[in-house]
Amino acid sequence: MAFLRTLRAASQVCVLGALPTFLLASGAAQAQSDGATVVVTATRTSQSIEDALSSVTVITRADIQARQATSVQELLTGEAGVQISNNGGLGKATALFLRGTDADQVLVLVDGVKLTSATLGTTAFEYLPVEEIDRIEIVRGPHSSLYGSEAVGGVIQIFTRRGQGEPLLTASAGGGSHNTENSSAGLSGSTKGLSYSVSSSYLGGEGYASCRGTPVPPGGGCFTFDFTPDGFHDASQSARIGYDFSDTANAEFTALRAQGGTRFAGTLVNHENFVQQTAGVTAQWSPLSSLHLMMHAGLSQDEATDDLNFVPQSRFDTRHSQGTLQADWQLAPQHLLTLGTDAQRDSVTSSVDYAVSSRRDIGGFLEYQGGLASERFSISARHDNNEQFGGQASGSATWSHRFVGGPRLTASFGTAFRAPTFNELYYPFFGNPALRPEHSRSAELGIDGSRGEARWSLHTFETRITDLIAFDSTFLPANIETAVIRGAEGQLAARRAGSTLSLIITWLDPRNRTPASAEGGKLLPRRATLSGRLDLGHQWASACFMARLNAVGPRFEDLANTQRLGGYLTLDFLGCWAPARQWSVEAKVANVSGRHYETAEFYPQDGRTGWITLRYHPSR
Repeated sequence: MAFLRTLRAASQVCVLGALPTFLLASGAAQAQSDGATVVVTATRTSQSIEDALSSVTVITRADIQARQATSVQELLTGEAGVQISNNGGLGKATALFLRGTDADQVLVLVDGVKLTSATLGTTAFEYLPVEEIDRIEIVRGPHSSLYGSEAVGGVIQIFTRRGQGEPLLTASAGGGSHNTENSSAGLSGSTKGLSYSVSSSYLGGEGYASCRGTPVPPGGGCFTFDFTPDGFHDASQSARIGYDFSDTANAEFTALRAQGGTRFAGTLVNHENFVQQTAGVTAQWSPLSSLHLMMHAGLSQDEATDDLNFVPQSRFDTRHSQGTLQADWQLAPQHLLTLGTDAQRDSVTSSVDYAVSSRRDIGGFLEYQGGLASERFSISARHDNNEQFGGQASGSATWSHRFVGGPRLTASFGTAFRAPTFNELYYPFFGNPALRPEHSRSAELGIDGSRGEARWSLHTFETRITDLIAFDSTFLPANIETAVIRGAEGQLAARRAGSTLSLIITWLDPRNRTPASAEGGKLLPRRATLSGRLDLGHQWASACFMARLNAVGPRFEDLANTQRLGGYLTLDFLGCWAPARQWSVEAKVANVSGRHYETAEFYPQDGRTGWITLRYHPSR
């Protein structure tokens, strides 16, 4: 699948109040003592989600269990600005588009460590284990000024599970359609300054025939008749161990590993064994009440070995190593200055001979967060010195005004860039070493507010991307395209007497604006102009029920807008029951009507499916 993904990728084109002394500059977001949710991805410093100036969504562990998601792509489906393309179910190639930007224009982090294939430029969401995740932060909008390359559409950071309090043992087991099995077990807690969490999970099943392609013209998809079920299995483990040396110093180790295999229809390869893993160490120290220092080192690996009927064909092993030094200086109760530097190295080991197999990038960034009365602002700037592309500068500015007793108005502008991947530069007979980085400019205007237990927001944005990489007349990648993406996101969440409502609507106008191009004015592939999700739920003393409606409008598979993917609407029913204090039973029926639809042409999504899970989760 790595080879097929390679060919497919090549053809696609706030202000803070008085902060606590001990900032969580790189640790997992958590709840403050006053119950407010804390996020760290938007500014690389901890802040209440209420104070975050960026458009942010946090998916907590409680949300993950309530949604009964079996995959990360299912978990993220329908979130504001998020659209998913999947090649046929669990373990199949998955692309995530954030605010209309391409899958390789979204930065993905796991516990602060970048997890992206250096050859493809994308993240294999299909291999990430849901049971090992504590929370996910989705930050929309350009953030290259803090993170460097890829953060054009936004940043998605995944945090593994952490421990606190008395020792706690959790476990689950279940199954569903296509003889799918899922299980997990974990141990977590803390004592005398030591916190720990270790867990393991498994997900696997027979799958279904996920490609309806044909080997003769017009053909498409896998270019073969193959009705064999496309199975998948993934065994995963995670660990998080931290130690507080004092009230002002601590260190933490995190690790995540997923290993397994997936089958798919294909003529060149039809099976992939994969390893996807990250590891990181973070040390934090506050020598003064106003100064916080952080050091972080991390390593990630994305390895794929492809075969055809168990005969090895290709191997791609990409690695990313990084180191960060960061200082946060509290100048005044509502004024925070952050200075930092990153050093990164990407490398490739492959059965394919790349002319260049590694590159380094050193970046420095500065951020100032401040405010006065009802005004809040954030300014950030970054300079990257890339071994291949030289200096790359990016910046952003955000301002907000909160009306007395009313909503908050925000406005922002930012620039971002994406460095070409090793495939785009050096893949034999397909690469172009003369490529330049892609660049973008984005503007956003938003308003959000709350009343009682109801919260709402509306954000509009425009992103203009230049030097987009696409194939030229010689069938080599070149910087020849321009895109303009306009959109709006509306969100409403309300709770009353045990009942909950959540409504998310995203409108997009993502168009190719390349001058004198046959595709000029056409919609970008696989992006629907309108999508939305509605959740209605109710919680009783020992039971719960939720109905989820997911709607996606029509899209196009190709740049010329000749291959249309129809819109679809799916309905899921979810329920839970707690027969005893430490036990619960979860049940889900997905796609109740058995709707036939595709998010990538020739790759049908699953029909009606059912799941049931038994979970052991004693309370402390």
